[in-house]
Amino acid sequence: MSQEGPDRPVAVLGGTGKTGRRIVERLQARDLPVRAAARGGPHRFDWADPTTWAPVLDGAGAAYVAYAPDLAMPGAPETVARLATLARKLGVERLVLLSGRGEAEAERAEQLVLEAHPARTVVRAAFFAQNFTESFLAEGLAEGVVVLPEGTAPEPFVDLEDVADVAVVALTTDAHAGQVLELTGPRALTFAEAVDEIAAATGRPVRFQGVPVEEYTAGLTAAGLPPDLVDLLGYVFSELLDGRGSLPTDGVRRVLGRDARDFRDFVARDLVPATVTG
Repeated sequence: MSQEGPDRPVAVLGGTGKTGRRIVERLQARDLPVRAAARGGPHRFDWADPTTWAPVLDGAGAAYVAYAPDLAMPGAPETVARLATLARKLGVERLVLLSGRGEAEAERAEQLVLEAHPARTVVRAAFFAQNFTESFLAEGLAEGVVVLPEGTAPEPFVDLEDVADVAVVALTTDAHAGQVLELTGPRALTFAEAVDEIAAATGRPVRFQGVPVEEYTAGLTAAGLPPDLVDLLGYVFSELLDGRGSLPTDGVRRVLGRDARDFRDFVARDLVPATVTG
């Protein structure tokens, strides 16, 4: 099994994002050369500007691909397939694509990327636990009320620390070339149960409030969110979280040889203040 040599960098597309920055930190900790590509910074990358793609990929031995805002967006599968074609042409040996469980367009993107780059690895992740702290749920959590559409099925929230650990293995070895790695946490929780666990562990007065999906999306629009993001969140909560992804997988264990981190571990680490002793 070959491993990434010290001379060919790993290109991390979305290197300042939720998954990308964690991957960059891990690669840097191993003294591996890395290009943290983003719309700002020394390695400029913009999905809307294909002229930025080749400079980031040229000379790289591996690439991590996280499409923003989501592979479910119109045109996303074709866009990532074009990038995968370019990556293969430029000699990028390993390509790791971040994907989502149960998304038809994401699975179409996976297939198109496979056709363009047969050695690609897919990291197909469940709903991120860190969406409660680093994304669209953080504001409600801070305000004490997490408002979401009612009736969503339980979800085995995955910890981004596990996603990053798995991605680094796929980027630096050939062990999972051509595979789809489906990552979840060890148990499924409803969003109401997740909020209750956060409240119990932190002692904060936070609660879950379920509303009709139409009321939820109207609230997002009133808050000034872009229409495409409103449509995406409406799709996620009205169609995607219908139970199709409720069953946990052993993907983390298969890759890392250990159990996936539990949601309560995420809460204890990221939301419960550290105890100061003197």
